[in-house]
Formats: sequence, C-alpha cells, structure tokens
Amino acid sequence: MKNLLLPGLCLLLFFSCATTYAQNKVPVNEPAQNKPKLFTNLPDKIPVDISELQSLLGAETGKEVSLKLGQNLATKFNGRVISRSDDNTIHSVVIRSGNFNGATLTLSSSAQPNGTVKFTGRIISFQHGDMYELQKQTDQYILIKKNFYDVINE
Repeated sequence: MKNLLLPGLCLLLFFSCATTYAQNKVPVNEPAQNKPKLFTNLPDKIPVDISELQSLLGAETGKEVSLKLGQNLATKFNGRVISRSDDNTIHSVVIRSGNFNGATLTLSSSAQPNGTVKFTGRIISFQHGDMYELQKQTDQYILIKKNFYDVINE
C-alpha cells in the first residue's frame, strides 16, 4: 500500500494543477459606437494655414490661442496652451479647447533631414465619437474628420 501512496499523490497533484485556472480572461472594451459627435457642424476636410500652425507652436504655456478652421469658416478652435515641449528638432504643444467641450489639440513639428518641417496633430475628445487628424496633401495641411474608433483602440 505504501508503494501506491507516492504515485497516487503525484496523480492527485497533476489533476489539481491541470484543472485550475492560473489567469482570468481580460475583459475586452467594446467600442461605444453611440458616442455623440462633436464636430457635426464642420466639414470633413478643413485646410489649415502653415503660418497658423507655426504660431501655435510658439505659444507659451497658459496663453489663450485660436486656430481658424478653414479659410471661409468663421469657426475657430479656441483654447489655452496646457503643455509645451521644445527639442532641437521637435516642437510640441497641447491646447485644451474652450469652445469644443472636452477637445484637445495636440500639434508637433519636426525638422526633416532635407530641411523641410513636418507637422502632425489631432483634435480629439475622448467623450465624443469623432475627431480630426492633420495630414499633408499636395503641399497643403488639412484636418480630416475621422471616427474615433477608426484611429484609437481601447
């Protein structure tokens, strides 16, 4: 009987280890497709003047700034600079909107090896289902409207 005790304990330990779960399944955040849209009254594409982008990057923290959303539109993105970073080749600014509830404009510029300057940026609100992304198209920077969950994965 003593000879079966050790293999029996090993078998019991094996089955207990094989049937226990070491990890819980991580819940997946499903996209909330019913988020309200923030930019419904604005067009899908808004051209942006490069000189305005450069002036935003030069704004000091705490300063009130505005970005004209298109040449023919009276709508502006007004806000306060909440963060600013400057490096040798990269400049960034974060602006919290005062007129688009919960929206934040993040804007960066980087000096390219060929001497040109590349701009990247987004106007985004995590409470809303739409956003704008800054893209360069034929030597013109344009804010392009996108769905939040087409760009952001949770």
